[in-house]
Amino acid sequence: QVQLVESGGGLVQTGGSLRLSCAASGRAFSGYAMGWFRQAPGKERTFVSAMTWGDGRTYYADSVKGRFTISRDNTKNTVYLQMNSLKPEDTAVYYCAAVTSFIGLRSPSAYDYWGQGTQVTVSS
Repeated sequence: QVQLVESGGGLVQTGGSLRLSCAASGRAFSGYAMGWFRQAPGKERTFVSAMTWGDGRTYYADSVKGRFTISRDNTKNTVYLQMNSLKPEDTAVYYCAAVTSFIGLRSPSAYDYWGQGTQVTVSS
């Protein structure tokens, strides 16, 4: 079974930065795609970013392009989301997810495995 554990959330001011981590275990991940999603209270879970583990190809939602960067550390089986120039509208619980597919990566329904989430709060 694949297990994902997020960490790195917290409270920051507008314009600040955070780096989220997603530690993966249980399988070899070279054939996986990893995604980051976020969900604010009363809103749907929406796509933030994704990466194919093996070749490092990356994808971003328009709302975070130029501000967020997804990356991986193969030696630690960890995926990161570097978040810069944070805005209050970035406030949400952030989830990492994994799937053995490279299609439909912007949809939560495409993913088979999910972490528990980590809270990001950006104050104005």
